[in-house]
Amino acid sequence: MESFTLRDKTAIVGIGETEYSKGSGMSHTALLLQASAKAIEDAGLRPKDIDGVVPAINLITFEDLAVNLGTEDLKYAASPNMGGASSVATLLSASMAVASGIATNVLCVAGWNGYSAMRFSGLGKAMDASASPMPMPSMLAKLRDFEMPYGVFVPAQWYAPMAIRHMHEYGTTSRQLGAVAVACRKHAQLNDKAIMRGRPMTIEDHQNSRMIVTPFRLFDCSLESDGAAAAVVTSADRAADMRNRPVYIMGVAEGHPVPADQIAGRRDMFQIGLSFAAPRAFAMAGVTPKDIDVAEIYDCFTWSVICQLEAMGFCERGEGGPFVEGGRIELGGELPINTHGGLLSQAHIMGMNHVVEAVRQLRGDAGEAQVKDAEIALVTGWGDLADGSIAILRR
Repeated sequence: MESFTLRDKTAIVGIGETEYSKGSGMSHTALLLQASAKAIEDAGLRPKDIDGVVPAINLITFEDLAVNLGTEDLKYAASPNMGGASSVATLLSASMAVASGIATNVLCVAGWNGYSAMRFSGLGKAMDASASPMPMPSMLAKLRDFEMPYGVFVPAQWYAPMAIRHMHEYGTTSRQLGAVAVACRKHAQLNDKAIMRGRPMTIEDHQNSRMIVTPFRLFDCSLESDGAAAAVVTSADRAADMRNRPVYIMGVAEGHPVPADQIAGRRDMFQIGLSFAAPRAFAMAGVTPKDIDVAEIYDCFTWSVICQLEAMGFCERGEGGPFVEGGRIELGGELPINTHGGLLSQAHIMGMNHVVEAVRQLRGDAGEAQVKDAEIALVTGWGDLADGSIAILRR
């Protein structure tokens, strides 16, 4: 298995996204279909050319997706169920299917009515220790049995102890968390699809925002939003004949913390899924963190970005707070991140919008947010109890 590689065997050849909003007026299925149709058209393909579908998370069945799109010969279907790590994990699944010859053109798609139908902020209003408005994955059973009875219902409460511990051990500060929020909001001002465009933020704005779950303030938390995004993966050989410049998948991997089903019982809170996935992806790609020109890092919370930067080796453990200060992660800095605004300021589309932005950067189509001469991009996912996924892409 160590000799097996997906490096440069597949490429992303089509991307699509809906408008992002706090009230789409569309069904969940309709959002996914709209983004899918745009990605297929962007690739210069027709729905009947799609013979693989990989929806992120099981919020839609592959049957519904395939039938409504009009695919005619579906050869491969899968659905990673890793929370926010699922979108990038779809690229791994699609690449394996294409590289093995099982499928030719695989559609990866994610989206939801995350504001108008599935708001996390309303979960605690009508829940008891055993009930949830959404299906409870088996991996969250320990949360249900041992933490929900004490009021731990939503992701901000899951990850707050990790952030507090990091602050205690390494001196990470709220202002350093704020540097992530400010960078994402700054980049959102350049993106006409960003929900928070027209609402600039300063570090003082961040510090004055209300506390949600200590240490997370309002602006440390990602948006609740409606929308969908999609990408089409095909072989490197076929990609050369597609409509747009292909973006090659150099390295891709997923990883899971130990134990995978709870945070509080881990010996090392900061050994996350990406701690295992990132070394595999970098080794497959044949590059190091120093080679990355732009990074789209899953930003469900500001602290999650800092934790992932450390886990991937952009800085040593405990140095993530200082690393994000001084404009280093802003456009023009050493490592521009979330150039579209991220989940914090563009929209929370389970990270598939991060994939779309990474492709735009490498195509040179990112407009005012374009990173000059971007050759290699990285995109990550963070899901559930810190599962991780990562893809390293190149022009």
